[in-house]
Amino acid sequence: MKTEEVIDNLKQRFPGEPEYYQAVQEVLESIEDTYNEHPEFEDCNLIERLCIPDRIVSFRVTWTDDQGKVRTNMGYRVQHNNAIGPYKGGLRFHSSVKPGILKFLAFEQTFKNSLTTLPMGGAKGGSDFSPRGKSNAEVMRFCQAFMTELWRHIGPDTDVPAGDIGVGGREVGYMYGMYKKLARENTGTLTGKGIDFGGSLIRPEATGYGNVYFLQEMLKTRNIDIKGKVVAVSGSGNVAQYTAEKLLQLGAKVVTMSDSDGYIYDPDGIDRAKLDYIMELKNLYRGRIREYAEEYGVKYVPGGRPWSEKCDIAMPCATQNELDGEDAQTLLSNGCIAVSEGGNMPSTPEAVAAFLKARILYAPGKASNAGGVSVSGLEMTQNAEKLCWTAEEVDARLHQIMENIHSQCVKFGRQPDGTVNYVRGANVAGFMKVARAMMAQGIL
Repeated sequence: MKTEEVIDNLKQRFPGEPEYYQAVQEVLESIEDTYNEHPEFEDCNLIERLCIPDRIVSFRVTWTDDQGKVRTNMGYRVQHNNAIGPYKGGLRFHSSVKPGILKFLAFEQTFKNSLTTLPMGGAKGGSDFSPRGKSNAEVMRFCQAFMTELWRHIGPDTDVPAGDIGVGGREVGYMYGMYKKLARENTGTLTGKGIDFGGSLIRPEATGYGNVYFLQEMLKTRNIDIKGKVVAVSGSGNVAQYTAEKLLQLGAKVVTMSDSDGYIYDPDGIDRAKLDYIMELKNLYRGRIREYAEEYGVKYVPGGRPWSEKCDIAMPCATQNELDGEDAQTLLSNGCIAVSEGGNMPSTPEAVAAFLKARILYAPGKASNAGGVSVSGLEMTQNAEKLCWTAEEVDARLHQIMENIHSQCVKFGRQPDGTVNYVRGANVAGFMKVARAMMAQGIL
């Protein structure tokens, strides 16, 4: 297998999907040597089968806004690979959603889910609908219309969606209500549900908490204490909020957060009271991060990203390709010692190359943001057993899963000089489990 040939083939067959090519190339470059040590993989064309999704479902979603006007959006579900378990992955509601974006996310999800050690395959879905600026009634009508089509393609042992950008507890609740009505079953097919109807404690916090737990494990390899470290966080949604919360609990100092309009820089640090303000602003009032700057009189940079601010640790928790090569060089020049990704592929290939060359601690999202899907898997288990575990029990299981993921990355990513290439470690560990399962199940 030669990475360049595989990528060229994908570009010819699926034109105009740069994020998809980027995700595939990043994995293949890491696993190429390992793959070529197994001629049996090449004999059955495993790499092409692994790169191309099992199926892509697309459909029209028609709904009515509050003025009575009929609106139309597109809905999608990319079911990428189910070799190790039912398809599992979030639903994203955002204007940027299109098949190429979802293919990259589903491809990444396959390896991320493999790393968790839980029996989950990879999928992703969503719509180009944006909840921003919509009323609760409009969001409900859209979610119900979306599920009217999607429900026939999912199920507890087939495909279990969750939330993602633009899809929180409100949206999951509306979709789950419609799924139950149509499927006439109560099996917990969506995860990220409310606690009152099958959701798991710690699920909202899981991606952010897991991100910090993975960071802690990386820091331990160099005997570095997280307490007192200055951290730049991007985003201000669920992942960023709970990344910041766990950092505060461990004594770190969070100085930035952002949204699509710009970022705030608070040199005194975002303390508990300030974080509560952000959570209320974002979760209840759907406000903009600039309002924090107005409230507390701190720096706000419209249209900017926080990577120019001096920090010890960077934690990108917003969206794909938000941290580029120039940002990476700025972080390194300012003394950044670690980057742990809370988002999906938030660093460009140039940024990743810079981090790896500098030998700083760099955690790719498929490892460090696996906490969310891990607790989704634990939610599936609780639903199947008709049980509800305590917050302490779920948190302990999450912490153990993140430690296990780190151990796998170290096992496959240890370099001759003793440092760990977490990109290679995560990719090889995730790939080998899926590859072995596919080989055992025959050519399908």
